[in-house]
Amino acid sequence: MKLTAEISCYPLQDNYLDPIRWFIGRVDSYKNIERKTNAMATQVCGEYREVMDMLATEMEAAHKKWGKAVFVCKFIGGELNLSHSE
Repeated sequence: MKLTAEISCYPLQDNYLDPIRWFIGRVDSYKNIERKTNAMATQVCGEYREVMDMLATEMEAAHKKWGKAVFVCKFIGGELNLSHSE
């Protein structure tokens, strides 16, 4: 089963762009997960378990490396076209 998720990261520090860019770069290392980022959030799509495992792994890594951050996630079962613009 496919899963599409939207993730927003809000690092609780003045230099907030570095942790966000770092997180997105880590997401890109997962070859079976499609990623699309805009000014507000990052959308990912892939096999359900792979997406959930990636999020658990990378959110934990982000907290260990950067400290406090808020992650806001939305999930929809199924595969969405991440390039859809309407």
